Amino acid sequence: MANMKYSRQRAAIKDYLEHTLDHPTADTVYLQVRKEFPNISLGTVYRNLNLLADMGEAIKISTPDGGDRFDGRVDPHYHVVCRSCGKVYDLTMDEQHSQSITEYADRHFNGTIESHTTLFYGICKECEDQLEHSLEEKSN
Repeated sequence: MANMKYSRQRAAIKDYLEHTLDHPTADTVYLQVRKEFPNISLGTVYRNLNLLADMGEAIKISTPDGGDRFDGRVDPHYHVVCRSCGKVYDLTMDEQHSQSITEYADRHFNGTIESHTTLFYGICKECEDQLEHSLEEKSN
């Protein structure tokens, strides 16, 4: 892949990922990139997203609901999935914690651990607030 041909569509996909915090699905990326490239196909978006992930220029996040999400932020960080609304959020922890998890796993594995991904699950603040508001309305 060293001499891959430049693609304006791929560049637009990468640019969109780098400027959103939403961790979009391929469908969302498709709807956004179509504004600039009306003739782009969903298949082209999928291929380019997977290619960017394979090249290390994006992160592919496989979520339990089966929908892959994509992240243009490629520095080491974790993600949290809200069990209520399904949004994916960045969770940045200091590098020491990340490294210690990898080292700990490596000590307990018959082989070599090179890296890891972790997906946390919880309820985001917005959903917590909505739930609290809903409970308050029911008690009145």
